[in-house]
Amino acid sequence: MDQNPKDLPILSYVLSQLNPNSHPRLPPQLQQTLLTQLPYLNHPKVLASLAQAIPDITQITKSVRLEEMHEEYEKQLREAEDRLVEVYGSVVSELEKGFKEEEVCDEVVKILKEAEGGVVVERVELCGRQLRFLPEAFGMLHGLLVLNLSHNQLEVLPDSIAGLQKLEELDISSNLLVSLPDSIGLLLNLRVLNVSGNKLGSLPDSIAHCSSLVELDASFNNLMCLPSNIGYGLVNLERLSIHLNRIRCLPASICEMRSLRYVDVHFNELRGLPHAIGRLTNLEVLNLSSNFSDLTQLPETIGDLMNLRELDLSNNQIRALPDTIGQLKNLTKLNLDQNPLIIPPIDIVNKGVEAVKEYMAKRWLDIKAEEQQRSMIEENKQQAQTGWLAWGTSLLNNLVSGVSQSVAGYVGAGKASRDPWLDQQL
Repeated sequence: MDQNPKDLPILSYVLSQLNPNSHPRLPPQLQQTLLTQLPYLNHPKVLASLAQAIPDITQITKSVRLEEMHEEYEKQLREAEDRLVEVYGSVVSELEKGFKEEEVCDEVVKILKEAEGGVVVERVELCGRQLRFLPEAFGMLHGLLVLNLSHNQLEVLPDSIAGLQKLEELDISSNLLVSLPDSIGLLLNLRVLNVSGNKLGSLPDSIAHCSSLVELDASFNNLMCLPSNIGYGLVNLERLSIHLNRIRCLPASICEMRSLRYVDVHFNELRGLPHAIGRLTNLEVLNLSSNFSDLTQLPETIGDLMNLRELDLSNNQIRALPDTIGQLKNLTKLNLDQNPLIIPPIDIVNKGVEAVKEYMAKRWLDIKAEEQQRSMIEENKQQAQTGWLAWGTSLLNNLVSGVSQSVAGYVGAGKASRDPWLDQQL
């Protein structure tokens, strides 16, 4: 079988570069085509990696030089060619990362030099640049409004971030951050903060000082709780996304976020909601799904969320819905899948959200009617007891009065006037 370089172009090229005396170079046109398709093929690092990927260069070289090749040799050569394709892709990927890092360094330096020269930089987009660190000097971009550092490899955010006092949007999602600097609390104009897809174990307490925040996305981290004071400061927050964490409970202060419209806490370890959750009267969407065995009940105050439109309770261990669910007149989407529900019954659940609301509303009215009836019975008992007591008291008073009069009469009789004749005789 005649060996054709077109069948094994990469292998033929590598062998010709490693040992040009033993193996002829590729035809110029074929080599040009190959280098056009694989532009890094002649890079020293790539070539060295490809050479290491061939287990026995000497044996394969001899095989290629044979005019007639055995079937086994042909198989080895084909496997070697396929392996070289994989190695090339892997090495080139690493090279391009290095190139990108160099470009980013230049890009960052350029931005900083512009700022030093008096240029007001309002927007910086450094998404997906393989950044491993951000220079402290970035804090001098005092006019910056939008900063996108998502999809990099940042492990630390510099404290100098506090210098971006006009910053309104900060996206540091999909990095390697394990913590945020306390100085982030000095970003008083920050409206949108995205820290999702990192390795954050907690949020700093100072985040409560970012009082202008409207959107906070801290999903897909390692959070076990939120700062206890977070709700007292973030009174303008409208969207809170903290799904895909390990949160067990929400702080009571979250009930002070009266502007909240959207809350997503799915895929956590949530064990319940604060009793005062009903204060969030502007809330429209609440996702509590996939907290699994941890979430078993909801507070009755959930019925006070009068603007709630969507409620997802799927994949939990809820056996009974609060009777106040029937008061949620604006609720149009209700997901109760994968719960061991007893109240309402599954046949009611299968009929949809309106049937559930109607059932729970009727149940709530029945309970209220029963409570009222018990209250009336109790009141009648008290009145009856009060009436018997009044009658008994009156009877006793009359009896005492009669006895008193009798005694008075008896005592008075003992003191009757003596006989006039006797008085004369005396």
